Amino acid sequence: MNPLLDSALPAPGAAPRPALVDRYGRVLDYLRIAVTERCNLRCVYCMPEEGVELPPDGALLTADEIARIVRIAAELGVRKVRLTGGEPLLRRDIVEIVERVASTPGIEESHLTTNGLLLESRAKALTEAGLTGVNVSLDSLDAATYRELTRRDGLEVVLRGLRRAAEAGISTIKVNAVALAGITDREYAGFVDLTRDADVTVRFIELMPFDQHQIWGTGRFLSAAEMVADLRALYPGLRPASGTSTEHFAFRLPGHKGRVAIIPAYTRDLCGSCSRLRVTADGKVRNCLYANDELDLSAPLRNNAAADEDIAAVFRLATDRKAKDGWHAQRRPSKTPVQFVRASMTQIGG
Repeated sequence: MNPLLDSALPAPGAAPRPALVDRYGRVLDYLRIAVTERCNLRCVYCMPEEGVELPPDGALLTADEIARIVRIAAELGVRKVRLTGGEPLLRRDIVEIVERVASTPGIEESHLTTNGLLLESRAKALTEAGLTGVNVSLDSLDAATYRELTRRDGLEVVLRGLRRAAEAGISTIKVNAVALAGITDREYAGFVDLTRDADVTVRFIELMPFDQHQIWGTGRFLSAAEMVADLRALYPGLRPASGTSTEHFAFRLPGHKGRVAIIPAYTRDLCGSCSRLRVTADGKVRNCLYANDELDLSAPLRNNAAADEDIAAVFRLATDRKAKDGWHAQRRPSKTPVQFVRASMTQIGG
């Protein structure tokens, strides 16, 4: 008997099995699935201008495989799914994928992270498919700076996409800005102003070292503590607000409908409440953003003889191996050959 497979899923008619709980008592009920590594931007904190090597044809998870992963994960206690990339809206079947995720029994929240370039044309269809939340990556409100950071034009297109998402009725809208010294700290006021008349959460996210070695270590890092101090100095009226487990600092200004939050993605103050697992676009499970190793989900998915319990076993093993925090995960010796190490965020899943 394989202890990883034994009772991995409840027998028909049996009581629901316990949720995925790691050795530190954290309940893992949030799954992030990358649906592509392709992107129509070349952000300096993510991809070099020439792009990155993409998985071979056939390696990308299909809509059927994603639906199966989500169904099994839901049976294991996952309640929230986020579709990421690369840029997920580049997939022609993304609306179908959202619909299948959102209609999965047990899934209570279906979200998507996008750079917003294609959001204007797809927001209505995504809402009708059941999408409950969208995060739009937007690092500058100045057109020239946006072009410098992304190596593309498109700021006005992204802003129209944000407005269209609100008009379409997507219930949770967040703006993710990767914090860069000399850029973000010049634009606090513009981002905070986005929260004045709209129920939007603007989130400043610490820079992470998954940029294909373009700008990490060049003095652009802006810490969460620095951002908190800056915002408190600029806005003495800031008041604490509730936020998600990753929004370690959340604030609201009197008279503003939205919120401002800070995510310590590199200093990792949020790890103690981490509730997530990740699946890469080519079907590998990562139990931490900073983990050096992965577990293969694609092999059992594509084995005609594999049962749902085989998929569940991979999630259980990933849960059992989850490190205490991102620092411990990063220090663990890697068994992954160097040529397969993911050096860009688009390869990991945003």
